[in-house]
Amino acid sequence: MYVVVGSGNPVKRRAVESVVPSTWTVEARRVASGVAEQPRGHVETRTGAENRARAAFEAADHREGRTLGVGIEGGVGTFEGSETPFLVNWAAATDGERVTCAGGPSFPLPEHVARRVADGEELGPVMDDELGESDVKKKQGAAGVFTAGMVDRETSLSTGVAAALGPFVSEQY
Repeated sequence: MYVVVGSGNPVKRRAVESVVPSTWTVEARRVASGVAEQPRGHVETRTGAENRARAAFEAADHREGRTLGVGIEGGVGTFEGSETPFLVNWAAATDGERVTCAGGPSFPLPEHVARRVADGEELGPVMDDELGESDVKKKQGAAGVFTAGMVDRETSLSTGVAAALGPFVSEQY
């Protein structure tokens, strides 16, 4: 199996590598998400993942055997019945014919971070500023920060990826 991840972020590539068999070839290609830098809401975040998966599939070399495109998008969204904003992520996979999507875990945003995001700032730069670091999203991510390292960004993203790949690998579909 040949999988192309629609992102230049090494964390997203590792999230895919962590859930697929070691015999699969995984590579990453920078592609556009087609959504805002800071996706807001589940629809926009899921759309970004779908767009990335399709673009990754199109960018693939289509080697011998089966090819899949995978897209991962993080965003900020709420859930029905709650006003608390959450860090959310969606993953999508495509074989060029069908597209499957799945959500990963969600993490409530601390109030001081939620305020800044609600005021229009992007979560990535907010996290960098809050921690006095750079490229937090390419390291532990907000998930790692919000869980004191119990769940890092790679692990958070990998669950959605595994669920999105399920229909392509499980006989139950």
